[in-house]
Amino acid sequence: MAWIEVKVKPNARESVLSQVEGGTWVARLKSPPVDGKANAELIALVAKQFSVRRGDVKIKTGSASRLKRVEITGDTGR
Repeated sequence: MAWIEVKVKPNARESVLSQVEGGTWVARLKSPPVDGKANAELIALVAKQFSVRRGDVKIKTGSASRLKRVEITGDTGR
């Protein structure tokens, strides 16, 4: 099990997940922060980045804020 801190920036031109200094990640998401669309896109992006299933990625804290703590339970292979 792994944890990552993610700062989300919705309404971006493209969806990108990148790591910055200090171990924090920045997610630029195409989706707007409406009806959970940005959270769903974040889960898919994290799952793709770490090569795990979407079901292995959960937003543990911050589901309604821009700073989130995400739990990855699958084998990340990293």
